[in-house]
Amino acid sequence: MASPAPVVLVEFNELSPTLMDRFIGEGHLPNFKRLREQSEVCVSTAEEREPCLDPWIQWVNVHTGVPYSEHGIFNLSEGHKLRHKCIWSLVSEAGLPVWVCGSMNVCYEPGIRGYILPDPWATDFPPYPDKLKPYFHFIQQNVLEYTNNRVPLTKSDYAKFALFMAQHGLSAYTVSTTLRQLLAEKKTGHGRWRRAFVMDKLQFDMFSAIYKRLKPSFSTFFLNSTAHMQHAYWRNMEPEVFKTAPSEDEQREYSSAILFGYQEMDRLLGRMLQLVGDQAVVILATALSQQPCLLFEEKGGKHGYYVKDYAELLKFASVTHSFRIAPVMSGQFWIHLDNESDAIDAQARLAALRVDGETAVRTRRENASVFASCCIFRDLARDTALRIEGSEQSAPFFSLFYANEVVKSGMHHPNGILWIRHSDKGHSVRQENVGLISIAPTILQMLGLPKPDYMKGSSLLDRRRQGMMAMA
Repeated sequence: MASPAPVVLVEFNELSPTLMDRFIGEGHLPNFKRLREQSEVCVSTAEEREPCLDPWIQWVNVHTGVPYSEHGIFNLSEGHKLRHKCIWSLVSEAGLPVWVCGSMNVCYEPGIRGYILPDPWATDFPPYPDKLKPYFHFIQQNVLEYTNNRVPLTKSDYAKFALFMAQHGLSAYTVSTTLRQLLAEKKTGHGRWRRAFVMDKLQFDMFSAIYKRLKPSFSTFFLNSTAHMQHAYWRNMEPEVFKTAPSEDEQREYSSAILFGYQEMDRLLGRMLQLVGDQAVVILATALSQQPCLLFEEKGGKHGYYVKDYAELLKFASVTHSFRIAPVMSGQFWIHLDNESDAIDAQARLAALRVDGETAVRTRRENASVFASCCIFRDLARDTALRIEGSEQSAPFFSLFYANEVVKSGMHHPNGILWIRHSDKGHSVRQENVGLISIAPTILQMLGLPKPDYMKGSSLLDRRRQGMMAMA
C-alpha cells in the first residue's frame, strides 16, 4: 500500500475571507489565487463567541478536534494543561514524523517523533528537541518585547541565534531583505513595524531546513504578523468607517500596512508550495478573521497600556511575596507565586489599583498563579494618577505603565479561511460553513489514522466524497 501524502497545515492567523477575496480580485496575491483555484474552498466558523473568541482558544479546537467547553484552555501559555491529544501526538504514536512550527498553545508527550516549536508566548513550555532553544529564546524575546525599543537579549543570545540560523537554512534572500529593512529604518526613521515580516522569513528558512531533513508526514507552520497588522492598522486601511480619524503622518506610515502583510504572506505561500511540492496536501487555515473594531469609537478608540517594570508595579501594590513573571500577549502576564495563599493576597492587592475610581488591573487566579493585565482602554492624560483603593497612596500612572503606540482598530470575527488542496487539485466551493473541530478528524483520515472518540467533528473527506458521488 502506498504511503499517504504528507499533510501541511499552513496557519496564517486571522486572515480575512473578505479581504482575501478583495486583494485577489485587485491582482495583489498571485499565490493565494493559484492555491484557491486548486483547492476545496470553505469558510470556517468558530464554535465559540466572546469572551472565548480568541485564537489561542480556537487553534486548540483545530488541533484537538474538541470545543472549548471540553478542552478548557482559555489563555495563552496554557497548552501544557491539555487533557486531549493533538493531531501531531496521534500521528507520532502511529510511527510517523511530525514538525510543529510555532502553533498556538501546543502540547506534546515525551519522545514525540519530530520537532515541536511552541508559539513565542509559551513561557512555561519548552521546544523539542533542545537544539531549538536558541531560536525559540531569540524569537520569544523579540515578540514579547516588540513594543519596547530595546529587546532584552545579550551578545551571547545573538551569537547563538546567528549560529543556529547558519546551521538551519538561513537564506541569502532573508539576509538581504533584513539588511534593506534595517538600512531603510536608519535612513528614514520609519517602518520599524515591518520587522515582523523579517521574523517570518527567518521562521520559514528554519522550517524549510527541518522539513527537508525530516520529511514529516504532518507539519504545521504558524504566523501571526498580519493578524497584528489588522488589529493595529484597520483604521488606516478604511478610515471612512471610523469616527476617530488617523493623522496624516499615520496614514503615510500605515495606510498600506495590511495589504503589505497579505502580500508578504503571499510570497511565503509561494515558497511553501515550492518546498512541499505537488504531492503534498496543503491546508490553509486562519481559525478566525477580523473586522473593524468600532466598539470604542465614542471614547477615541481602544487604547492599551503595558507594564514598564513588573517588580516596580508589584512593589507599589505592596506585594511582598516572592514571584516569577511570565509575560504573554497584549500586555497580559502571569505572576507565579510560591503558594495559593500568596496568590490570593497578590490578586487582592492588584485588584485594588484604581484610575479615577475605575479598576486598573484585571486579574484571575489559578491555584498559585495570577493572570493579569491593565483593563483601562480609554485615552489617559499624562498626569493621570494610579491609586490604591482605601489608601492615600498614589503614583503617576505613566511611571508604572506605558501606552501602546497603536490604537486598536481590528477585532475578531468568527469566520475564517479554510482551503484544502487535495492531491487531485480539484477546485470546489463548499456552500455551508465548516466548524473548526472538523479539521483534526479530516487530517487524521488523510493520513489513514482513526479518529479518537473525544473528537466531536466529522471528517470533511466523507462529505467531499458524497458530493463527488452525487455529481457523478
